[in-house]
Amino acid sequence: MSHELRTPLNAILGFTQVMSRDSLLSHENIENLRIINRSGQHLLELINDVLDLSKIEAGIIGLDERSFDLYQLLDTLEEMFQIKAETKKMQLRFSVHTNVPQYIKTDEKKLRVCLINLLGNAMKFTHDGGRIWLRVSVESNQPQQPAESESHPNSTSVEPLLILFEVEDTGIGIATPEIDTLFDAFVQTQAGRKAADGTGLGLTITKKYVQIMGGNIWVKSVLGEGTSFKFNIPVFAAISSEITVATLQRVIGLEADQPVYRILAVDDNQENRLLLVKLLQPIGFEVREAENGYQAVELWESWQPHLIWLDTRMPVMDGFEAVRQIRAKEKQTQWRTIIIALTASTFEEKKGEVIAAGCDDFVRKPFQEQILFDKMACYLGVRYLYQELPRLPAGALRRYCVREKPDSFFGGLLAQMPQSWVQETLRCS
Repeated sequence: MSHELRTPLNAILGFTQVMSRDSLLSHENIENLRIINRSGQHLLELINDVLDLSKIEAGIIGLDERSFDLYQLLDTLEEMFQIKAETKKMQLRFSVHTNVPQYIKTDEKKLRVCLINLLGNAMKFTHDGGRIWLRVSVESNQPQQPAESESHPNSTSVEPLLILFEVEDTGIGIATPEIDTLFDAFVQTQAGRKAADGTGLGLTITKKYVQIMGGNIWVKSVLGEGTSFKFNIPVFAAISSEITVATLQRVIGLEADQPVYRILAVDDNQENRLLLVKLLQPIGFEVREAENGYQAVELWESWQPHLIWLDTRMPVMDGFEAVRQIRAKEKQTQWRTIIIALTASTFEEKKGEVIAAGCDDFVRKPFQEQILFDKMACYLGVRYLYQELPRLPAGALRRYCVREKPDSFFGGLLAQMPQSWVQETLRCS
């Protein structure tokens, strides 16, 4: 299932990266591609969740705590759901209390999955014209942390904060008898079964992830009126210097005075081979293709590539046998090829199998183009020419920096407005 689900996603996500290189694309189409890519990445995470469910229940999946920008995460989620909310003429509102730090340390991926699952359910079971809120706050029994400027510049907070997330909707609600089994695997409510959408795993995974992060989750619902999911997790306040920011640049070519690097793309899936060709050939690499391990061995003998991107699961001859034969033949020559496996497996134990077969490294599908270029730079010493990518407009992100303007800031401004306008605004809010 891992291979069958992740392989087509590799082409979907890969070709969004290829298309984004078109200099004639409008800004709107570039943004559309970014949304497709982010949504595809979310789909990939959901697939990984389904595949990892057995790991969760076996107790072999752990916590991956890292520092990240919580406000940016919320911006990304709001952007992801805003288009669908507008289509359904729904109000989607994110509210973050002033005591919530912008930079926190916890398992970002698991938190993101939890929020997406809850927001997705709220969107699915709320009628057109309804409302959905995401509220984030620090629970009152926890000490408020100082702002970043007041913190020690070289360390995170040693005292954890208990952050509360609430997703509330005005949807169809959940019947009381169904709440008891709501978090059970593969169990759906009556409304979920009517919708014929979903696996029945979203809430199960959400609860288990919340528990892994050290928190609790609970639900309140009134049939016909709406539902509120709340969960809290302990986090540590972080500082911006701990956040790894992706470089806003793209490889566009090779520096001068380098060898003509020969790259062999081996994959039985034509779309995946074409993706590698379209990513590597325009940069200046000489690229050839093989659709199975037998062809790869033949091309290695006649062409002697510098590097092979090698799929592991193919007909005729798989990647493992191909790399074993190539390594045996290398002993009779002075030529050694770097071989990096491309695998759709999500399991860590495959890494040992890949390395034991003779590969130098491996990359999981779907991959980001920068990973390919970084690996080739690492193993071949390739030097690139880069293009600086346009940054997002100021204010496009971090809309939740509410510390700068607390609610009291707007009191004087509201006092200057006509009373009739204020009353109408409050009525509509």
